[in-house]
Amino acid sequence: MKRNALGELRALTVPELEQKAKEMKSELFNLRFALRTGHLTDFSKVREMRRSYAQIQTVISEKKITERDGAA
Repeated sequence: MKRNALGELRALTVPELEQKAKEMKSELFNLRFALRTGHLTDFSKVREMRRSYAQIQTVISEKKITERDGAA
């Protein structure tokens, strides 16, 4: 994920990020399935998707921590 895309993620709300993470997880499952069945030709997509999912989860955690500290 590019740096500007990461900035766009930080602009989203937590529910939007969670929805995006859910979609990514589903797509990652499909990629892994295609990899195991031999239908995937570009193996780098799995790594890219896994990395993007992790970045979304990191942004979600950051936002939740910020909300928790701001409310306290």
